[in-house]
Amino acid sequence: MNDTLFIITARGGSKGIPGKNIKPLNGKPLLYYSIDIARHFVKDENICLSTDSHEIIKVANEYNLNVPFIRPLELSGDQAGTYEVLLHALNYYESKGIRFSKIVLLQPTSPFRKTKDVEECIALLQNNVEMVVSVKKPKSNPLAVLFKVEKDKISKLLDNESGLRRQDAVAVVELNGAVYVYDVNALKNTNPSDFKNLAYYVMDEISSVDIDEPFDWQLAEFMLEKKIVQF
Repeated sequence: MNDTLFIITARGGSKGIPGKNIKPLNGKPLLYYSIDIARHFVKDENICLSTDSHEIIKVANEYNLNVPFIRPLELSGDQAGTYEVLLHALNYYESKGIRFSKIVLLQPTSPFRKTKDVEECIALLQNNVEMVVSVKKPKSNPLAVLFKVEKDKISKLLDNESGLRRQDAVAVVELNGAVYVYDVNALKNTNPSDFKNLAYYVMDEISSVDIDEPFDWQLAEFMLEKKIVQF
């Protein structure tokens, strides 16, 4: 996979869980789970940790991963977009004469994704697909259970807006944030929000755990303690 760049995005700031990306989960910094997955596919020179934190860089270095740059200030705040972060990384490598045809984005907050999930997402990037996203099945169809709020009253969003019966609602999936695979040519020419040709890969509920809030962390610890997830 010499044509594939694995990018792991890890900002230093985290409001929900301070220091989340380097906080130990089952004795191992959260960041390391994503590094381990990337190392299953490529050598370290094809792994780019994009971070604004010297502390995160230090923790990555302790895991023998070289970090090529520190993310610039304008890409480090809450408003920094993933698209701009990916382009920044691409531009860095291209300035060194290194070019890639695919990017795999791994967010540290999905520690339970499997190598099989990443492998099958990568395999879907063909036939002019611009991006592959990992998803999970929602517990219920949001088109059927969401209600519209108007002042102190609520009304059925689906029935009132579309006239469709709930049982006729379209099938839906939910992004789980675990794996994104991009065609580099498409990415350089179009913001992913405007992509028209997307493929998706369904992951199970356990592999889809996304750690954002303290409860998510506690859930992940419980799953490891009870061996619901094993490494």
